[in-house]
Amino acid sequence: MQTTVSNHIATLTFGAPERANALDEAAWAAMRKAFHEADVNPDVHVIVLAGEGKHFCAGMDLAVLGSLQHRMADTPEETRKQLIDFIEDIQDCISAIEQCSKPVLAAIHGGCIGGGVDIVTACDIRYCTEDAYFTVKEVDFGIVADIGTLQRLPHVLHPGMVAELAFTGRKMYGPEASAQGMVNRTFADREALMAGVMEIAVAIAAKSPRVIAGIKHNLLYKREHSTMESLGYVARFSAELLLG
Repeated sequence: MQTTVSNHIATLTFGAPERANALDEAAWAAMRKAFHEADVNPDVHVIVLAGEGKHFCAGMDLAVLGSLQHRMADTPEETRKQLIDFIEDIQDCISAIEQCSKPVLAAIHGGCIGGGVDIVTACDIRYCTEDAYFTVKEVDFGIVADIGTLQRLPHVLHPGMVAELAFTGRKMYGPEASAQGMVNRTFADREALMAGVMEIAVAIAAKSPRVIAGIKHNLLYKREHSTMESLGYVARFSAELLLG
C-alpha cells in the first residue's frame, strides 16, 4: 500500500494494478499498518483510500483462499481454530479503518469486489465513478462473506438490498449505488472522482481535528447504542471536549 501526505490529507492507494489490487496476506497486514500509522500521525487530518489501475480492489487474492487448504491441522478442532484465527486477523485489518480516528473517504472506480466491499463499508464516506461496480462475490466461491460486509453493509443499505446482493453476487453499478445510498455521489471518470474527493477532503482537513475525530467517534457510538444512550454519551463527551 502506497501512502502520501499533503496538506493534512493522507492518500492511501492500493498499488497492485496487475492483479486488480487483490490483497494477499502481506497486503492485508500492510493496509492495517498504514491506517494505524495515519491514525497516530498528527499531520494527517483526513484519509482518502483509492486504487491504481482499472479497479479499486478485487478483495482477497485467490491464492490466499487456495492456501487455506494448507492450514489443515492434525485434528478438526485445531483446524477450526486456525481458520478462525485467520478470519479474525483479516477482520482486524478491515476494522483498523473503522477504528482510525481520522475520517476515511473511499474513492472507488472499476470493480469493488468481495473483500473490496468489506473494506469500503468500514470507510466513513464512499464516492465512485459512474462505471464502478460493487459485488458481494463470496457466494460464487461457496463462502459466506465473513470479514465485515454482512455486519456493516446493513448500516449503509436497506437489509433487503444487502440480502439480494449477498444471495446473488450481482453487480451494483454506480448510478444504482448512488440511488440506494451506497455512495454519496458519482463522478464521470477516475480523474473527476479523485478531484472531487480531494475537494471534500480539503474541506474536512480545514476543520478542527479534535472535533472531526469526535464526530466520527459519536457516529460510530450511535450505531451500536440507543438514541437515549447516545445523547447521554455525547453530552459527557462534549463537556470533556469543551473543558479541553
